Amino acid sequence: MKILCAFGKYAYGDPSREVSPEYAAIIPAFQELGHTVVHFELWQRNHFKNYAELNIKLFEAVLKEAPDILFSVQLNCEIWIETLDAIRNLGSVLTICWTTDDSWKYREVSRFLGNHYHVITTTYKNKVPLYRRDRIENVFLTQWAANRYSLQPPIRARECKYEVSFIGAAHGNRKQRIEKLKELGIAVTCFGYGWPNGPIKSEKIPTIMRQSIISLNFANSKGQNQIKARNFEIPGAGGFLLAECAPDLEDFYRFGQEIAVFKSTKELAHQIKYYLQNDEERDRIAMAGFERTKKDHTYEDRLQILIEYALSIKPTKKVSSIDQEMKQLVVAAESHILTPMLKRLRKVLIFGCSLVFGKSRGIRAARRIVFELSWRLLKQKTYTASGLPSRLFPEL
Repeated sequence: MKILCAFGKYAYGDPSREVSPEYAAIIPAFQELGHTVVHFELWQRNHFKNYAELNIKLFEAVLKEAPDILFSVQLNCEIWIETLDAIRNLGSVLTICWTTDDSWKYREVSRFLGNHYHVITTTYKNKVPLYRRDRIENVFLTQWAANRYSLQPPIRARECKYEVSFIGAAHGNRKQRIEKLKELGIAVTCFGYGWPNGPIKSEKIPTIMRQSIISLNFANSKGQNQIKARNFEIPGAGGFLLAECAPDLEDFYRFGQEIAVFKSTKELAHQIKYYLQNDEERDRIAMAGFERTKKDHTYEDRLQILIEYALSIKPTKKVSSIDQEMKQLVVAAESHILTPMLKRLRKVLIFGCSLVFGKSRGIRAARRIVFELSWRLLKQKTYTASGLPSRLFPEL
């Protein structure tokens, strides 16, 4: 089959960051399963003038490539509901949305988009009842995984280059936690956006994990702790995973046997000191975690099951012509304009936010305020061509 993958090559569409896990792992997994893959850059800001151009170009890509499946990862407002409906109405393309961060994004994003895809995934078991409650029956429970191309058996602790490492952006309270570990006599070598070492190339990440006696994973994010791709990538790359506890993580690994876990910074420090002093136990756990990941937790396994489920759901029959759908989408795009009144509102918002947050962060803060108000008050309309967040802030 041909699969059109619509998501970003780089994390959050920012080339200064590492390659996104979706691009690094999902595309090769589809190819390994024998599918033809075409990538559509969805997140990078300089690829399109605005959201209107993005949506028209996406629909044109679907027409040109004639994929069997459109597989997207939406951050929030990139793909309009009108565009999703137009693609569904063609009757020949299965549409699948791989969701991220449903611990908080279900309330803000996923519940408004779910019924406009043939299949929407979630990695949160406790969110499935919410989808059902909101009459979104096409939800599919899945999980992040490891990249098969990065699978490497562990090396012994005494052969490792780093004692303790962390790979990930320096957001949230991560800097404070790393600083607290330093105060407790534990130095952590950090890589990623916002750290002194900066981001590293995606191909180097598995090597660092494998060459670390202990690789940390923090589960903290907006909302509840969450299982992340790193939970599978670290043991899959031959690393020893010391992970912050997250709901349902025990469904995938045996604690103390295949990975180690912690709940507090104090417990984290204790675990680090313990495993640095107990090489043989560390080595046994690292090998068991690798074997479990290799056996049960690769993207090929996850995506094959997902595709089989999606294929069991027949696409809607063709309800209109290509010309009619394109015409309706163009009309929607014409409503996606910054009117004089909206221009004045945008100017006021940016000016006020710049006074509070500074010039560099003013636009981001204003955009966030509009988005937070919009999904609460205007709900589904937020994700249409006439939605305020993307009209007020057309730059992607």
